[in-house]
Amino acid sequence: MTTVGIVGAGIAGLHLGLALRAAGIPVTLYAERPFDDLAAGPLLNTVAHHHPLLERERALGVHHWPAAEFGYAAHHHWIGGVRFTGRFTHPSCAVDHRLYLPRLAEDLAGRGGRVEVRAVGPRDLGELAARHDLLVVATGRGALSGLFPRRPGHSPHDAPRRLVCAGLYTGIAPAEPAAVTIGVAPGQGELLEIPLLSRHGRVTALLFENVPGGDLAVLNELSPAQDPALFRKTVLEKLREHHPATAERVLDDFALTDPRDLLQGAVTPAVREDFLPLGDDKFALALGDAHVVVDPVMGQGANIASYSAAVAAAEIAADTVYDEVFCRRVARAREEVLLGASAWTNLVLDPPPWLGELWQGLAGDPRRADEFTDNFDHPDRQWRVLATRRRVRAFLDGS
Repeated sequence: MTTVGIVGAGIAGLHLGLALRAAGIPVTLYAERPFDDLAAGPLLNTVAHHHPLLERERALGVHHWPAAEFGYAAHHHWIGGVRFTGRFTHPSCAVDHRLYLPRLAEDLAGRGGRVEVRAVGPRDLGELAARHDLLVVATGRGALSGLFPRRPGHSPHDAPRRLVCAGLYTGIAPAEPAAVTIGVAPGQGELLEIPLLSRHGRVTALLFENVPGGDLAVLNELSPAQDPALFRKTVLEKLREHHPATAERVLDDFALTDPRDLLQGAVTPAVREDFLPLGDDKFALALGDAHVVVDPVMGQGANIASYSAAVAAAEIAADTVYDEVFCRRVARAREEVLLGASAWTNLVLDPPPWLGELWQGLAGDPRRADEFTDNFDHPDRQWRVLATRRRVRAFLDGS
């Protein structure tokens, strides 16, 4: 019987494992650390799950946080003074992955998936490949960082374009209607304000995307553990100066929930090769951030990781030979969505001048604003809208 080994216990690895177990395929998930440590550890991300991902959760029987109860159904945009709201056809939802991933790991184990805690490096891949018919690498961190070669044509950046400062906060009045607020301070960076369910209950995630060397970059230099008052004061000052759409709803009791609930760092976007030969006609298939890393500014990372896992699971279940032909078929099946998300995100990180025409047009056309927002569910469609000035104008003209 076919067996699959999955290295990496993030959303890509867990969704793949759950989908394969639903198809009756034996799975071993190799996790770098125990899930109890993950749950008690520092903030992992502030990602929102969009409707297609939530539908996959329902199909897998792991939709534990219904979007109707915990989600939101709109995006409020504030872009250099231009304001508009776009509404989703179906709601999205954000749950702290320190709650999400351990719960799904329990689901996987309860359905017969094996979870093995061990560090895996490049030298271990041959051993693991010998245990399984197919090895899937679903983590691009640590010793496996850069395992799969970059595809230069789809990886224009060799350094981070933003400094990420993401934290969980109380003391922000919710937007009306409940929504993610996307603020853009031209030349300085972006802010995503996300209603999120955490171990503290409902909180607000503030994901600052700061231009290196800009005025907001100071947020990545301060430690709330060392000087909580200075950190709070600086965040408030920068909100008021650069992100007024969020600052106008800040209350007197505004505070970071816990020093562990802050993530400071940076991401270098990259698209990597889909697979790697391991010898003896065995292959490692790339998944999740081992394959495509996008900056979190458009909130696509977890969503495309889940999508890629679903495509891979369907192809694994439909085949019995996991050779280069199989790997190339997986690559073709998922390419348009993954490359669309990557290209769209990179465009936002280095916006062309004509992107301002889009924001002005959306501010004056609620129907197009809703369509643009709905396309967060469909990054391939969004890229077809945004790829060129001609396409943007055709979208605004309704052609």
